[in-house]
Amino acid sequence: MNFFDMMGVSASGLTAQRTRMETIATNLANAQTTRTASGEPYRRKDVVFRTKEPPTFQQELDSALQGVEVAEVVQDKSDFQVRYEPGNPDADENGNVKYPNVDSMVEMANLVSATRSYEANLTVIEATKQLMLGTLEI
Repeated sequence: MNFFDMMGVSASGLTAQRTRMETIATNLANAQTTRTASGEPYRRKDVVFRTKEPPTFQQELDSALQGVEVAEVVQDKSDFQVRYEPGNPDADENGNVKYPNVDSMVEMANLVSATRSYEANLTVIEATKQLMLGTLEI
């Protein structure tokens, strides 16, 4: 694996973690959205990662690391939160309102994890850059 491959793997991690952070931000922004265009409360979204497919047969034979990519962004199928709010315009006949299945504490923990992963990938890129510069000075 050469320096550019290492930087490519880390860059793919940066892109994937950025998508994860954007998804978390969307979840937090919609944590109180009781009605979307579909008429239901907002459903929490989560990012699914996978390893990148090698572009060539030779790289497959060499088992070269290719990095990570976002496979898909999926909706969390867990139950909505239900609160008794009879005065709310979105309340049902029993006075219950369905709220999104977003837990702010879980989202914040995921955000910290994504941020740390992003920072780790930046560190790898910086270390790789320093190695490249050191190699040129020899």
